[in-house]
Amino acid sequence: MATDLSAGSGHRFHPSILREYDIRGIIGETLGPADARAVGRAFATVLHARGATRVAVGRDGRLSSPALEAELVAGLVECGIDVLRTGLGPTPLLYFAEASTPEVQGGIQVTGSHNPGHHNGFKLVLEGRPFFGEDLLELGRIAAEGRWTPAPRAGRVEDVDLLAAYVDRLLHGLDGLDRAALARLRIGWDAGNGAAGPAIAALTARLPGEHHLLFTDVDGHFPNHHPDPTEERNLADLRALVAAKQLDFGVAFDGDGDRIGAVDATGRVVWGDQLLMIYAEDLLRRRPGAAVIADVKASQALFDRVAALGGEPVMWKTGHSLIKSRMKAIAAPLGGEMTGHVFFADDWYGFDDALYAAVRLIAACLRLGRTLTALRGAMPDLHNTPELRIPVAEGRKFAIVAEVAARLAAAGADVNSIDGVRVRTADGWWLLRASNTQAALTARAESPDAAGLAWLLADLDAQLAVSGVSRGA
Repeated sequence: MATDLSAGSGHRFHPSILREYDIRGIIGETLGPADARAVGRAFATVLHARGATRVAVGRDGRLSSPALEAELVAGLVECGIDVLRTGLGPTPLLYFAEASTPEVQGGIQVTGSHNPGHHNGFKLVLEGRPFFGEDLLELGRIAAEGRWTPAPRAGRVEDVDLLAAYVDRLLHGLDGLDRAALARLRIGWDAGNGAAGPAIAALTARLPGEHHLLFTDVDGHFPNHHPDPTEERNLADLRALVAAKQLDFGVAFDGDGDRIGAVDATGRVVWGDQLLMIYAEDLLRRRPGAAVIADVKASQALFDRVAALGGEPVMWKTGHSLIKSRMKAIAAPLGGEMTGHVFFADDWYGFDDALYAAVRLIAACLRLGRTLTALRGAMPDLHNTPELRIPVAEGRKFAIVAEVAARLAAAGADVNSIDGVRVRTADGWWLLRASNTQAALTARAESPDAAGLAWLLADLDAQLAVSGVSRGA
């Protein structure tokens, strides 16, 4: 039965869906059309309070996205907000609509990002800034209290096709480069049947060089592999393509096109923090001394490299919304996460866009005069873990990190506490933090050698054990 959303009636979201960075839930269990309508009405109330009247709305290719989008738009329109509907496309296309259309003051993308196919959610932006954290909690309060803003008229809906304009803007990332050098490049692109597929096809059709595409048909069943390039197994098809066609490199995208993955000509994965090292070197040649932000999960090699290049390395909290906000606060032209979110405020808008990141990777290789394989090969050969997830009760995760932090402080350890605890020792570093999206702790460790990594993990395990937790390894 649909929830009554008439003026004065409230709607309560499932407590698990209002996350730190976005709204995300399981279709039919914690998230449904009534929630989408309530998001629309609550966001409309926030917009009215700021004097805003028009937003952009887009959706990804998940099977549940059309129904959620329809209810979201209905909620906005009922409260007098005009909607610019961008249709099926990657999240960066929605961000582009909000950033490049003067009369649009906000945006909402219906997307489950890289989560399983039966998940979905919403990413929001308001006046060029991410809408997250306390903002989302306020949406929940508005909905629960039924504080819908009365509207003198219903909003209007306009369908727009911005794909060509978006691709035009992406191509500016190659301005000034040698066209002959561009024409020699041979690149693989794996869309993973995600929402970025048509945009990738449109972009590569206009790029010089030879381009081989995988899985650009949008399919919410994700029949080939899951669209998450941070999982190495999801890069198997791209690796095979690069090897079979002897390509220079390959790039892969998550389900909504805001995270990039890459493999070089030998099939080595180039992780998000390693890509950021390349982008930083390219940037700092043109903007000496600039600040480069990376999250606490990033390799120490990245921060050391930025410093060696004369830049200002800034470690910050994990989360695409948090990184974007910090970039604005200190006017940093570049930021990124190990997970493949890369943010360019240098000749771009400051939001995470994997298609633009792919264009900038091409540009960086040409400007630096080295192949991606050579750039990756010059990086330190470190021993590290992937991001480790340790399931714990939701009510315990922050308490466990606090307990570990207190013990480390009492022991006089070298700790960065910007987001959890990142502990430096003679063997390297290890990190423990509470996930903002799951009932879990996340951990990572890195050392110059295997023995050092083993010592770091033993240190981490000892701290977890005192708090009654095991990482199961």
